Amino acid sequence: MQSTWWLSSLGNFLVWARLDVRPAGTAQVLDCDGNTLNYESEDSARAALLDAEFHAFDGIDASDAERMGFALGRVQPPSAQSDEELVQRMIQPLTQSA
Repeated sequence: MQSTWWLSSLGNFLVWARLDVRPAGTAQVLDCDGNTLNYESEDSARAALLDAEFHAFDGIDASDAERMGFALGRVQPPSAQSDEELVQRMIQPLTQSA
């Protein structure tokens, strides 16, 4: 399964979502509430994320990051041993030093 990270800024927080594309071409999004949303294709999952004002993390440059309120080199997608732990890390506060 291929995974990519997406993020959005909401007030003083970064909100993450993980897009997983299965070998068959279907996709699922793990959101910050722990919901797994299923899609018929990667394109439809990407469209839903874009509609929700998320941005692909691997496509963000320094000016995009600044506009969203963080320094690009100081933010990384969350990681954890399980999806349950991961969900707890998918909303991150923006700090003055970020």
